[in-house]
Amino acid sequence: MTAAPTHLAPADSQATPPWDALGAAPNSPLRAYIARRLFRHAVRHLPVRITLPGGVTLGAGGPDAPLMDILRPSAFFHRLGADAKIGFGESYMAGDWNSPRLADLLTPFAERMATLVPTPLQAFRRWVDAPKPGTAQNTAPNARQNISRHYDLSNDVFGTFLDETMTYSSALFRDSAEDLRTAQERKIDQILDLAGVRTGTRVLEIGTGWGGLALRAADRGAQVTSLTLSSEQQQLARERIAAAGHGDRVDVRLEDYRDAEGQYDAVVSVEMIEAVGSEYWPTYFATLDRLTAPGGRVGLQAITMPHDRMLATRRSHTWIHEYIFPGGELPSVESVEHAARDHTTLEITDRHAFGLSYADTLERWRETFVHRWDDVAALEFSERFRRMWEFYLAYSEAGFRSRYLDVWQFGFRKNREHAAH
Repeated sequence: MTAAPTHLAPADSQATPPWDALGAAPNSPLRAYIARRLFRHAVRHLPVRITLPGGVTLGAGGPDAPLMDILRPSAFFHRLGADAKIGFGESYMAGDWNSPRLADLLTPFAERMATLVPTPLQAFRRWVDAPKPGTAQNTAPNARQNISRHYDLSNDVFGTFLDETMTYSSALFRDSAEDLRTAQERKIDQILDLAGVRTGTRVLEIGTGWGGLALRAADRGAQVTSLTLSSEQQQLARERIAAAGHGDRVDVRLEDYRDAEGQYDAVVSVEMIEAVGSEYWPTYFATLDRLTAPGGRVGLQAITMPHDRMLATRRSHTWIHEYIFPGGELPSVESVEHAARDHTTLEITDRHAFGLSYADTLERWRETFVHRWDDVAALEFSERFRRMWEFYLAYSEAGFRSRYLDVWQFGFRKNREHAAH
């Protein structure tokens, strides 16, 4: 979602991309010593098997438990000691450790995310956590840059692992045998139903992706305006829309949601709130309200985390922020409800969760990405990028498998009586 046509593939950028700029492990013996002690304490009851050179084994898992093979313990613990929230993922990128079942290994860690660090030491979080950089605040210029870092990566990369709808959000599965495209179309149909989209509906979509939802809405006979900040996404979405014969029904604009004008019968936004930032949630929800006509509906899909964990970690700068989603911040269900209550006239009509479907979606993306790595490598992406992307998909899958993360669809209605006031 950004106006700048930035590509982060090495072939398209003179600057070294952040994943390839990762240097040697920092040298901090005291921090590494503390990290080693804390890591041993954290994993002592985990159902995993952790091996180190020399035959040392950690964890409470048996021979069939997920394996973490630490190949370079000195580098691993120095990275962990420098910044655990970033160093754990960086050490995988660097090849300091491996796992043949990465998502299975990470799931027990995610299940105990709140207690891995002993409670007395959590009070020191404010002094040891890396602060968020100034670019994490999603002002209009920062939002464009942050979105570009991820979504202008390369349409071809996303095309290697997404299904034919090019949908980069959770599918909704009915059973494990179902194909991904069917599950994605079900998800899209469900949120369009929540928003009441039918023939003649004026729809505003905030967050175009690659046009899958806009195409589905146009198939229903709706008139769609779709907003993105990604020039790469805009280009491909327009091509796909034209090829489907819906160029007269869908207008894809390179525009910040805050700049949108007019009123619409339906507003839909799928997994875009994660890029807004908590300081702008009031603005985001007030904008949804402003753009929804009296009697209109809103369909919102959001990745969520527990409210207490959201409050505890909202100022933390993590591996995901550093390498995948700069400026990203997950809401809780409570924060969505409070923002709608305090900053809109919208009333919640429906809500439902399907987090395990997201775990299945991520598993399929990860398996396809790994299977088609040669196609990605042919785009001149490095082995370091492969490890980064595999860790990101497995890390996310573990979050949903453990129920630490969830995904919700919310339906809202703007009552005519409230709108009149």
